[in-house]
Amino acid sequence: MAKRIPTVGIIGLGFGRAHIPAFQANGAEVVAVCQRDQATARAVADRYGVPRIFEKWQDMLAEAHPEIVVIASPPHLHHAIALAAFAGGAHVLCEKPLAMTAAEGRDMVEAAARAGRLGMTCFNWRFPAAMQRFHAMVEAGHVGRPFHIGVRWLGGRWAEETAPATWRMDRAQAGHGAMGDMGVHVIDLLRWNFGEIARVMADEGIAYPSRSAPGVDRPADAEDFCTVIAELASGAQATFTVSRVARGANEQTVECYGSQGGLTYKLDRVGSRWYRGELQATEGSAALAPVSIAAGLPKSTGEGDQLEVTGKATIGPLVKRFLTAIKKGEQASPSLEDGLRAQEVLDAVLESLRTRAWASVPKPT
Repeated sequence: MAKRIPTVGIIGLGFGRAHIPAFQANGAEVVAVCQRDQATARAVADRYGVPRIFEKWQDMLAEAHPEIVVIASPPHLHHAIALAAFAGGAHVLCEKPLAMTAAEGRDMVEAAARAGRLGMTCFNWRFPAAMQRFHAMVEAGHVGRPFHIGVRWLGGRWAEETAPATWRMDRAQAGHGAMGDMGVHVIDLLRWNFGEIARVMADEGIAYPSRSAPGVDRPADAEDFCTVIAELASGAQATFTVSRVARGANEQTVECYGSQGGLTYKLDRVGSRWYRGELQATEGSAALAPVSIAAGLPKSTGEGDQLEVTGKATIGPLVKRFLTAIKKGEQASPSLEDGLRAQEVLDAVLESLRTRAWASVPKPT
């Protein structure tokens, strides 16, 4: 009997393009892509051998009938697309942030359960080899009881005032600015490694208010940088800063110091194998020292442009887990519930920004 090949449709071809090589490398067939800009859609389809293109996501779901739908559109569309995809019997891999609000995210989780379909959130930055090792060492008790955790997630894509604006500058379409782009990954890494976040205090800034989203006749209202103080349910303290206007920077760092030891993780997109990341560790009073990391990925992972490498190196392992879970009829992490919990923290950040005070995050139910 011939091996059954799962079919995939991808909605949104900005970061969504990175999903194509991730699925193709894992033996899935991308049968359709969807993008309002049809010239872009055709160019992407031709590049990767995708047979069908669509302008409207509704048409893609109705006509192509993919078994798996990837949602990589602006966040204000996630909720409607996910509900329609689940109702049509598809499994869903949704880009972050999961939705505009936790209420929308909860609808999506419930829709997946009603349909008996699998949903995952694309928290792909769990999967660099150094972060996987970081997580394993935390789980094994290397740091003991965490005292304080620090995270920086910096990029410079919009550091220049003349850099073209996108929908990401408009909170009505994006939900958040840098917090939705980058901070949601920080939230996920904090939860995944150290447990739930209990409350937050946040402050933000907009680098160039005049740089509004295309077609929007008002100043930009989505933050370009944000700093958050978080208290975890365990009592540990975490601070993190995210920025999309940090000139010359393109890095992620996570540091944790506890009762037994310390760990530091760094990933910057420099060099041929940047996707491995770097890890240092210490026990007792010893100095931090490098930890050897093996990527565990084929050499072809590093081939292609930056987006293709990101797809194969960080989304690819998530897709492999997704396809295995579908085949076995199991749930897999990072789940839609993980996306929902991160959304609840994002909602609390917005509340803190509004009130200029601490905001509580709902406890898991």
